Amino acid sequence: MARILIAEDEEALCAMCARALATAGHDVQTACDGSEALDVLKRDGGRFDLLLTDIRMPIMDGIALSLAAARDFPDLTVLLMTGYADQRERAHGLDALIHDVIQKPFTLAALRDAVREALTVHARGH
Repeated sequence: MARILIAEDEEALCAMCARALATAGHDVQTACDGSEALDVLKRDGGRFDLLLTDIRMPIMDGIALSLAAARDFPDLTVLLMTGYADQRERAHGLDALIHDVIQKPFTLAALRDAVREALTVHARGH
């Protein structure tokens, strides 16, 4: 199906998301922070269909990662995750760069639905 890169510093949540999306048939790679995720994107030439990233992470947060990813790989669809209302507000200025923000905690079904919807929009060319 789709190639998805997950950037999430909370190991258990990252593993859970990766498992849920892999079970749905996606090719999933993970990174523990934005800096590592950007390295993976650059190493693979941005050949991902979706970047699923937490907003609050050490080293490079999801907002900085989204800005760098949009600059270097403008066709990449970005889906943000956050458990913090103030972080969600920060993301509103990125409407042109990101597809949506998923509010934590979320169910695996909600995650799969959000990813499916983002990939549908991506397939139509944004």
